[in-house]
Amino acid sequence: MNMILKTENLNKLFRTDEVETTALNDVNIQVEEGEFTSIMGPSGCGKSTLLHILGLIDNPDSGKYFFLDEDVSSYSERQRAQLRKENIGFVFQSFNLIDELSVYENVELPLIYTKVPANQRKKTVEEMLEKMNMAHRAKHFPQQLSGGQQQRVAVARAIVNQPNLILADEPTGNLDSEHGEEVMKILTTLNQEGTTIVMVTHSAEDAAVGNRIIRMLDGKVVSADSSLDQIAAA
Repeated sequence: MNMILKTENLNKLFRTDEVETTALNDVNIQVEEGEFTSIMGPSGCGKSTLLHILGLIDNPDSGKYFFLDEDVSSYSERQRAQLRKENIGFVFQSFNLIDELSVYENVELPLIYTKVPANQRKKTVEEMLEKMNMAHRAKHFPQQLSGGQQQRVAVARAIVNQPNLILADEPTGNLDSEHGEEVMKILTTLNQEGTTIVMVTHSAEDAAVGNRIIRMLDGKVVSADSSLDQIAAA
Protein backbone atom coordinates (compact mmCIF):
# COMPACT_ATOMS: atom_id res chain seq x y z
CA MET A 1 0.00 0.00 0.00
CA ASN A 2 1.04 3.59 -0.61
CA MET A 3 1.27 6.12 2.18
CA ILE A 4 -1.38 8.84 2.00
CA LEU A 5 -0.10 10.97 4.89
CA LYS A 6 2.81 11.18 7.28
CA THR A 7 3.81 13.60 10.03
CA GLU A 8 7.30 14.19 11.39
CA ASN A 9 7.73 15.82 14.82
CA LEU A 10 4.63 18.01 14.57
CA ASN A 11 4.38 20.70 17.23
CA LYS A 12 1.59 23.16 17.88
CA LEU A 13 1.26 25.77 20.65
CA PHE A 14 -1.74 27.91 21.50
CA ARG A 15 -0.94 31.19 23.26
CA THR A 16 -3.06 33.70 25.13
CA ASP A 17 -1.84 36.71 27.13
CA GLU A 18 -1.32 34.58 30.23
CA VAL A 19 -1.16 30.95 29.14
CA GLU A 20 0.81 28.87 26.65
CA THR A 21 -0.68 25.45 25.90
CA THR A 22 1.10 22.66 24.06
CA ALA A 23 -1.51 21.08 21.79
CA LEU A 24 0.87 18.78 19.87
CA ASN A 25 4.29 17.61 21.02
CA ASP A 26 6.53 15.83 18.47
CA VAL A 27 3.68 13.90 16.86
CA ASN A 28 4.74 11.22 14.39
CA ILE A 29 2.08 9.20 12.57
CA GLN A 30 1.53 7.75 9.15
CA VAL A 31 -1.55 6.41 7.39
CA GLU A 32 -1.58 4.10 4.39
CA GLU A 33 -4.07 4.31 1.53
CA GLY A 34 -7.19 2.31 2.32
CA GLU A 35 -6.67 2.31 6.09
CA PHE A 36 -9.35 3.15 8.65
CA THR A 37 -7.43 4.78 11.50
CA SER A 38 -9.06 5.87 14.76
CA ILE A 39 -7.55 8.52 17.05
CA MET A 40 -8.51 8.30 20.74
CA GLY A 41 -7.66 10.17 23.91
CA PRO A 42 -9.15 12.39 26.63
CA SER A 43 -10.51 15.86 25.90
CA GLY A 44 -7.72 18.37 25.36
CA CYS A 45 -5.14 15.77 24.32
CA GLY A 46 -4.66 17.26 20.84
CA LYS A 47 -6.88 14.98 18.73
CA SER A 48 -8.88 17.72 17.02
CA THR A 49 -5.81 19.93 16.57
CA LEU A 50 -4.07 17.05 14.81
CA LEU A 51 -7.14 16.45 12.63
CA HIS A 52 -7.22 20.15 11.64
CA ILE A 53 -3.59 19.97 10.52
CA LEU A 54 -4.19 16.71 8.65
CA GLY A 55 -7.19 18.38 6.99
CA LEU A 56 -5.11 21.42 5.96
CA ILE A 57 -7.30 23.72 8.04
CA ASP A 58 -4.31 24.71 10.18
CA ASN A 59 -0.51 24.62 9.97
CA PRO A 60 1.90 23.21 12.59
CA ASP A 61 4.31 25.56 14.34
CA SER A 62 7.15 23.17 13.50
CA GLY A 63 7.66 19.72 12.05
CA LYS A 64 6.60 18.35 8.68
CA TYR A 65 3.36 17.08 7.19
CA PHE A 66 3.48 15.02 4.01
CA PHE A 67 0.19 14.55 2.13
CA LEU A 68 0.12 12.58 -1.13
CA ASP A 69 3.94 12.58 -1.13
CA GLU A 70 4.22 16.37 -0.84
CA ASP A 71 5.52 18.37 2.12
CA VAL A 72 2.54 20.66 2.74
CA SER A 73 3.66 21.96 6.16
CA SER A 74 4.33 25.48 4.98
CA TYR A 75 1.71 25.76 2.25
CA SER A 76 -0.11 29.08 2.06
CA GLU A 77 -3.81 29.23 2.94
CA ARG A 78 -4.65 29.37 -0.77
CA GLN A 79 -2.54 26.28 -1.54
CA ARG A 80 -4.05 24.41 1.41
CA ALA A 81 -7.60 25.34 0.36
CA GLN A 82 -7.04 24.08 -3.18
CA LEU A 83 -5.55 20.78 -2.02
CA ARG A 84 -8.25 20.39 0.63
CA LYS A 85 -11.24 20.85 -1.66
CA GLU A 86 -9.83 18.44 -4.26
CA ASN A 87 -8.70 15.65 -1.93
CA ILE A 88 -10.32 15.73 1.53
CA GLY A 89 -13.86 15.22 2.80
CA PHE A 90 -14.92 16.21 6.34
CA VAL A 91 -17.57 14.74 8.64
CA PHE A 92 -18.19 16.72 11.85
CA GLN A 93 -19.94 15.93 15.12
CA SER A 94 -22.28 18.90 14.65
CA PHE A 95 -23.04 18.01 10.98
CA ASN A 96 -22.22 21.59 9.78
CA LEU A 97 -24.95 21.59 7.16
CA ILE A 98 -26.11 24.96 5.83
CA ASP A 99 -29.64 25.54 7.16
CA GLU A 100 -30.68 27.78 4.25
CA LEU A 101 -29.83 25.11 1.66
CA SER A 102 -31.82 21.98 0.87
CA VAL A 103 -30.36 18.49 1.28
CA TYR A 104 -29.66 18.43 -2.46
CA GLU A 105 -27.95 21.85 -2.40
CA ASN A 106 -25.80 20.95 0.63
CA VAL A 107 -24.48 17.84 -1.13
CA GLU A 108 -23.99 19.73 -4.39
CA LEU A 109 -21.85 22.48 -2.83
CA PRO A 110 -18.40 20.78 -3.07
CA LEU A 111 -19.06 20.06 -6.76
CA ILE A 112 -19.77 23.75 -7.37
CA TYR A 113 -16.51 24.68 -5.61
CA THR A 114 -14.58 22.33 -7.90
CA LYS A 115 -16.40 23.66 -11.00
CA VAL A 116 -18.10 20.41 -11.99
CA PRO A 117 -20.56 21.03 -14.89
CA ALA A 118 -24.25 21.30 -13.90
CA ASN A 119 -25.45 18.15 -15.71
CA GLN A 120 -22.70 16.08 -14.11
CA ARG A 121 -23.45 17.62 -10.69
CA LYS A 122 -27.09 16.54 -10.92
CA LYS A 123 -26.19 12.93 -11.75
CA THR A 124 -23.54 12.73 -9.01
CA VAL A 125 -25.71 14.28 -6.28
CA GLU A 126 -28.62 11.99 -7.11
CA GLU A 127 -26.31 8.96 -6.95
CA MET A 128 -24.90 10.07 -3.58
CA LEU A 129 -28.33 10.65 -2.05
CA GLU A 130 -29.46 7.26 -3.32
CA LYS A 131 -26.35 5.67 -1.79
CA MET A 132 -27.16 7.27 1.58
CA ASN A 133 -30.87 6.39 1.31
CA MET A 134 -31.73 10.10 1.37
CA ALA A 135 -33.07 10.62 -2.18
CA HIS A 136 -36.61 11.01 -0.81
CA ARG A 137 -35.40 13.92 1.35
CA ALA A 138 -33.60 15.86 -1.41
CA LYS A 139 -35.88 18.92 -1.17
CA HIS A 140 -36.01 18.99 2.62
CA PHE A 141 -33.95 21.37 4.78
CA PRO A 142 -31.59 20.26 7.58
CA GLN A 143 -33.95 21.32 10.39
CA GLN A 144 -36.59 18.96 8.95
CA LEU A 145 -34.30 15.93 9.41
CA SER A 146 -33.36 13.74 12.37
CA GLY A 147 -29.77 13.78 13.63
CA GLY A 148 -29.04 10.50 11.89
CA GLN A 149 -30.42 11.81 8.60
CA GLN A 150 -28.40 15.02 8.89
CA GLN A 151 -25.22 13.02 9.42
CA ARG A 152 -26.00 10.86 6.37
CA VAL A 153 -26.32 14.05 4.32
CA ALA A 154 -23.02 15.26 5.80
CA VAL A 155 -21.34 12.00 4.77
CA ALA A 156 -22.81 12.32 1.25
CA ARG A 157 -21.38 15.84 1.03
CA ALA A 158 -18.00 14.60 2.28
CA ILE A 159 -17.69 11.90 -0.38
CA VAL A 160 -19.41 13.56 -3.35
CA ASN A 161 -16.06 14.62 -4.83
CA GLN A 162 -14.59 11.13 -4.31
CA PRO A 163 -11.84 12.44 -1.99
CA ASN A 164 -8.62 10.56 -1.27
CA LEU A 165 -9.21 11.00 2.46
CA ILE A 166 -12.17 11.37 4.81
CA LEU A 167 -11.56 13.03 8.19
CA ALA A 168 -14.31 12.37 10.73
CA ASP A 169 -14.38 14.30 14.02
CA GLU A 170 -16.62 12.48 16.55
CA PRO A 171 -19.10 11.53 13.77
CA THR A 172 -21.46 9.74 16.20
CA GLY A 173 -21.03 12.20 19.09
CA ASN A 174 -24.45 13.87 18.68
CA LEU A 175 -26.36 10.70 17.76
CA ASP A 176 -28.22 8.06 19.73
CA SER A 177 -26.84 4.52 19.61
CA GLU A 178 -29.06 3.38 16.73
CA HIS A 179 -28.19 6.29 14.45
CA GLY A 180 -24.55 6.17 15.57
CA GLU A 181 -24.33 2.54 14.55
CA GLU A 182 -25.90 3.41 11.20
CA VAL A 183 -23.27 6.08 10.49
CA MET A 184 -20.44 3.72 11.48
CA LYS A 185 -21.78 1.11 9.05
CA ILE A 186 -21.72 3.71 6.28
CA LEU A 187 -18.11 4.68 7.09
CA THR A 188 -17.12 1.00 7.24
CA THR A 189 -18.67 0.37 3.82
CA LEU A 190 -16.87 3.39 2.35
CA ASN A 191 -13.60 2.08 3.74
CA GLN A 192 -14.25 -1.37 2.30
CA GLU A 193 -14.77 0.34 -1.07
CA GLY A 194 -11.27 1.82 -0.77
CA THR A 195 -11.70 5.20 0.93
CA THR A 196 -9.05 6.11 3.52
CA ILE A 197 -10.60 7.30 6.79
CA VAL A 198 -9.08 8.97 9.85
CA MET A 199 -11.59 9.33 12.68
CA VAL A 200 -11.35 11.06 16.05
CA THR A 201 -13.61 9.42 18.63
CA HIS A 202 -14.20 8.95 22.36
CA SER A 203 -15.99 5.67 21.68
CA ALA A 204 -13.89 2.51 22.07
CA GLU A 205 -16.61 0.62 20.21
CA ASP A 206 -16.44 2.97 17.22
CA ALA A 207 -12.63 3.01 17.29
CA ALA A 208 -12.51 -0.78 17.12
CA VAL A 209 -14.19 -0.67 13.70
CA GLY A 210 -10.94 0.64 12.20
CA ASN A 211 -7.71 -1.18 11.36
CA ARG A 212 -5.63 0.78 13.86
CA ILE A 213 -6.03 2.92 16.96
CA ILE A 214 -3.72 5.86 17.67
CA ARG A 215 -3.90 6.90 21.34
CA MET A 216 -2.96 10.41 22.42
CA LEU A 217 -2.25 11.98 25.80
CA ASP A 218 -1.10 15.54 26.56
CA GLY A 219 -0.35 16.26 22.90
CA LYS A 220 1.72 13.11 22.37
CA VAL A 221 1.08 9.82 20.59
CA VAL A 222 1.41 7.10 23.24
CA SER A 223 0.50 4.08 21.10
CA ALA A 224 -0.42 3.22 17.51
CA ASP A 225 -1.36 -0.46 17.33
CA SER A 226 -3.86 -2.44 15.29
CA SER A 227 -7.35 -2.30 16.79
CA LEU A 228 -7.34 -6.10 17.19
CA ASP A 229 -4.10 -5.95 19.21
CA GLN A 230 -5.52 -3.26 21.49
CA ILE A 231 -8.78 -5.15 22.05
CA ALA A 232 -6.83 -8.31 22.88
CA ALA A 233 -4.68 -6.39 25.38
CA ALA A 234 -7.67 -4.74 27.07
